[in-house]
Amino acid sequence: MLLSFINTQLRDNYASFQELVAANDLDGDAITSKLGAIDYHYSEKLNQFK
Repeated sequence: MLLSFINTQLRDNYASFQELVAANDLDGDAITSKLGAIDYHYSEKLNQFK
């Protein structure tokens, strides 16, 4: 659920993960850690977790 939400927000509303985190006052380290635990990592080039 988190993966889908984050990638949808990145695709539709934000140019980067950093922009998403800043605009919504999120803990970017916690998000990357949780998604990394299921082997998804942020790609700046694609602007998504893959």
